[in-house]
Amino acid sequence: AIKPHKIRYYLEKRDPEFERKMNEVLIVYKQIEIQFENDDKNGTITISYDEKPGIQAIANTSDDQRPTSAHGFVGRDSEYKRLGTVSLLAGMDLMTGEIIPLVRDTHKSADFVAFLSILDERYEKDRKIKIVLDNHTAHTSKETRKYLDAHPGRFEFIFTPKHGSWLNMIESFFGKFARICLKGIRVKTKEELVQRIYQYMDEVNSQPVDYRWKYKMDEIVV
Repeated sequence: AIKPHKIRYYLEKRDPEFERKMNEVLIVYKQIEIQFENDDKNGTITISYDEKPGIQAIANTSDDQRPTSAHGFVGRDSEYKRLGTVSLLAGMDLMTGEIIPLVRDTHKSADFVAFLSILDERYEKDRKIKIVLDNHTAHTSKETRKYLDAHPGRFEFIFTPKHGSWLNMIESFFGKFARICLKGIRVKTKEELVQRIYQYMDEVNSQPVDYRWKYKMDEIVV
């Protein structure tokens, strides 16, 4: 039964406050559940947010060969050319299922602040915006705090525990995004990659899906 040639990865709970932080995130999801039950679309806005950095723009060195009756698959030369990378900053509106994307070359504090500005412009000024997010340094940087101080009461951050990114609902969407939009993708320019990412988001938002969290929901009391 011992198979040293195989490796399975796991996440160790290294955050001493893991349970408390997880409970805070689950309370947010419970509040969303209550909003759905009461059909309350005018309450607090809740965004599940994360970044997907290092999305590679890869170009073929020769055209793909289309499938034929003899070979029912795409033929592709194994040689390729790297054109650079982009980062996707994205939030999921947990009431509507809509994805709010921002594609940038980096995912630094300035990029995160730009995303916050998009949220601020998107929603009514009298509504609070809760954001579930991880502990990336850009989320607590001096530049980010300065922006938050300039918009008092507008945003509330709920941080997932360390090694607890699986608690963030947008992670499920990122998995789907990687399988459907990014798998095997080839482009002629980095700009084409950006355009195709935004196109995919438009297609998703044309028929948005309400993601519902189930784990430990019966144990949470608001």
